[in-house]
Amino acid sequence: MKLYIIGAGPGDPDLITVKGLKLLQEADVVLYADSLVNEELINKSKPTAEVMKTAGMHLDEMVDIMVDRIQAGLKVVRVHTGDPAVYGAIMEQMTLLKKAGIEVEIVPGVSSVFAAAAAAQAELTIPDLTQTVILTRAEGRTPVPEFEKLRDLASHHSTIALFLSATLTKKVMKEFIDAGWNKDTPVIVVYKASWPDEQIVRTTVEHLDDDMRNNGIRKQAMILAGWALDEKIHDKNYRSKLYDQSFTHGFRRGVKP
Repeated sequence: MKLYIIGAGPGDPDLITVKGLKLLQEADVVLYADSLVNEELINKSKPTAEVMKTAGMHLDEMVDIMVDRIQAGLKVVRVHTGDPAVYGAIMEQMTLLKKAGIEVEIVPGVSSVFAAAAAAQAELTIPDLTQTVILTRAEGRTPVPEFEKLRDLASHHSTIALFLSATLTKKVMKEFIDAGWNKDTPVIVVYKASWPDEQIVRTTVEHLDDDMRNNGIRKQAMILAGWALDEKIHDKNYRSKLYDQSFTHGFRRGVKP
């Protein structure tokens, strides 16, 4: 007996994986996070499938339904937004499912952080500038661990991708500045990456809150921050070793310039 947890991707129904779509189309029962997953994708399930929205359900209620249907011999899929591994709240589901003797298979999806980077045409890791991306969120009603405060993470001066932080931008600005970031450090905000109403706002640490408020963005936004997002990055000579003619690797022998 098995439950399939599927990453639906960021919004565009074409950004689900081939495997995820196949499982969705085969499923007898589909549970999905209706506040975030595109209805166009769910409509690809078979006409006879039992389709349930879970935004109004609590954990035990949702898991009880999954266990009941699986024990009845039905193929059940749980569809999550983006990739389930990042802020997917899947561990708590799996814990209860495993106690009920249900096996779980996870099918990865395209995370909103990468859909946002694609929309902004940004590379998050630039040679000689930054080679690290930190995925995190600002601390609001839900606390973060003591050693993961945004100011401490920002002290590394790498690229930072902020989930679930659109209502906390004043705090984000303060934490960045307290960590020594310049006020003109580039920030890109992508609202509903890959959806038809996607919106991209290019700003700086200093103007982040004002620009988000002026654009009416207070939810479903990915905040990307760091010098890798600089609009003038193409004017600078940051190049990898991968295509450097003087760099030898397993598939090419370098030559002296």
